[in-house]
Amino acid sequence: MPQSSVRPSAVIVLAAGQGTRMKSTTPKIMHPIGGRSLVGHALAAAHSLAPEHLVAVVRHERDRVAEHIESVAEGLGIASLAIADQDEVPGTGRAVELGLAALPEDLEGTVVVTYGDVPLLTPETLERLVAAHEADGNAVTVLTAALEDATGYGRIVRDGEGLVERIMEHKDALAHAESTGDSSFVEIREVNSGIYAFDAALLRRTLPAISTDNVQGEKYLTDVLGMARAEGGRVASVGTDDVWEVEGANDRRQLSDLGRRLNDRVLRHWMKEGVTVVDPASTWVDVTVTLASDVTLKPGTQLHGATQVATGAVVGPDTTLTDTRVGERAVVKRTDATEAVIGADAVVGPFTYLRPGTVLGEEGKIGAFYETKKVTIGRGAKLSHLGYAGDAEIGEYTNIGCGNITANYDGEKKHRTVIGAHVRTGSNTVFTAPVTVGDGAYTGAGAVVREDVPAGALALNAVSQRTIEGWVPAKRPGTSSAQAAQAADAQVDAPQG
Repeated sequence: MPQSSVRPSAVIVLAAGQGTRMKSTTPKIMHPIGGRSLVGHALAAAHSLAPEHLVAVVRHERDRVAEHIESVAEGLGIASLAIADQDEVPGTGRAVELGLAALPEDLEGTVVVTYGDVPLLTPETLERLVAAHEADGNAVTVLTAALEDATGYGRIVRDGEGLVERIMEHKDALAHAESTGDSSFVEIREVNSGIYAFDAALLRRTLPAISTDNVQGEKYLTDVLGMARAEGGRVASVGTDDVWEVEGANDRRQLSDLGRRLNDRVLRHWMKEGVTVVDPASTWVDVTVTLASDVTLKPGTQLHGATQVATGAVVGPDTTLTDTRVGERAVVKRTDATEAVIGADAVVGPFTYLRPGTVLGEEGKIGAFYETKKVTIGRGAKLSHLGYAGDAEIGEYTNIGCGNITANYDGEKKHRTVIGAHVRTGSNTVFTAPVTVGDGAYTGAGAVVREDVPAGALALNAVSQRTIEGWVPAKRPGTSSAQAAQAADAQVDAPQG
């Protein structure tokens, strides 16, 4: 739940852009980084403020984007979300005007405006923006950042008192320098992030009056600042030292850069909480993952979704866990697991594939080259190597031999295998489901279990071995096998010295 000490009346998230530079059939704001879509991160930050109202303004692929936003909002526990549609009039001023129209007409207080493609904006920065806006009684408060290269950004122009006088767009600063020789505006490094806190009444008065009579033919939201000053309102700013907070993703390179920065932030957080990350460069952890202290993440680890890792567990190397729970002191290496539960002190891997529904009990083991699906494995049970267990229940302290499989599919339906506690199965046993094996039972090597096995029984498929001497030279003449056999026979027949 949001824990903000300030609560704006509304947050408007602008999410109408097409994002053509992404060159994708997926709308830009739906591209994921760190376990959420771009707009998912924006909505999470907005929700952290616990606003009375939350509005998303959409246009490009309207239905698809709106459905995604509503799904994200439900996942975040956002109780009240309005979708506003941007019309043919372009510009951020028009987008905010339509977002405001989706709010109650008598709304008062602070309205925050942010963007659906700025995923690294933190709740703490939004809180500072709102707190400063309300404490100082500002009409407008803009979030700013200082960049080494401000190309393309609107410059923050201040008055003699240090307040924001206006925002000069980059192209206008260049034009001014060319016509007057004054490059002072171009040299300004403090830029407009496009993220604001507004007085609701100010927006309601000024937005309808903004003109599209400009080079771009757009309604500029920045025009509100000049109107506010003309009314005698105070226009101020709050700065962020982390310029990545205000960076958007317009193409795949920027998306990748933001993903890396976000991951670095997540890993730093967990390392401060007592998690060992052996190689941060090759370790990726979603923002939705939960880690306990004294967890160790080895190189090549990826943790996604609602994955939880308990105290003392070791994950990796080369492991991907999605929506998986790992118990205390468990060891999981070179494993791919989805929607699985791994008990305390259990061991998984290497080269193990846990599919949804796998539940491994405490002190259990799923070893090398094993695949599991919808299987419950009891405490201390071991599936050590080279097998498949699906649609099955395996009792505590049972030992499943090498090469065992549960043949759970008859071509039409899946069937269940139940193996009791303290069972010992021979190598290459096949359980033809549905079948039940009682507690303490054994199976012989190569057994095909087609019928239930009582507790304490031994299941065998006894067939006498038949040996046909000379078969290979006779049936496979000229092969390397035949030649090797003939050479061996020659040694046996050679006279002893």
